[in-house]
Order: sequence, then C-alpha cells, then structure tokens
Amino acid sequence: MSRWLSRLFPSRPKVGPAQARDLQAQGAILLDVREDAEWRAGHAPKARHIPLRRLPARLREVPANRTVITACRSGHSPGDGRDVLNLAGGMHAWARAGLPVVASGGTPGRVA
Repeated sequence: MSRWLSRLFPSRPKVGPAQARDLQAQGAILLDVREDAEWRAGHAPKARHIPLRRLPARLREVPANRTVITACRSGHSPGDGRDVLNLAGGMHAWARAGLPVVASGGTPGRVA
C-alpha cells in the first residue's frame, strides 16, 4: 500500500466473512477494491466495485452514512476513516467460508 493511502486510510477492525454477509444484509456496503479482472472472475453478490487505485477519485460514490466493508484479495486493503471494516482474509476467506461468488453476468465465479 502506498504511503499516501496509509495516511488517508487508517487501519480499522476486521470482520469475518459470515459477519460481513450479515452486515451486508443489514445495509452495509461490501466494497470490493480488487482489480477489474479479479472482479470479473468472481465477487460477492451485491458488492460494489471500485478498484483501490481509483478509490481516492471515486470516494464520493461511497455513502458516508453507511457501514462499509472493504474486500480485497487477501484482506489487507485500506479504509477511509468512515465507519469502515475490513473483510478479514479478503475474498479468499469469503469463498472458503462457502459464501457465494459470482462472475460478471451473475454466473458462478471464482476468486482470482
């Protein structure tokens, strides 16, 4: 992670895949910050996608009044000082927990 991102986005608590799914069902936003090819290969249903490198320019797209859970490949993505949680273990942990992963178009996917 670059230095400017670590200053902009302090570390924050982590949640497991089942808790992330439950929080998402209660209105939290699951924000997938992986690259486009990783997203297309497979992502959590109803997740939003903003690649990490584009997040600073697109931060206004993330509601400030909702809990945000960031999901990367392995669980080490930055947050932004809002009510942000990190998906422990990233999308790999999500898939290992048996939670659904879909590809672009809604077909079954895989974590790339």
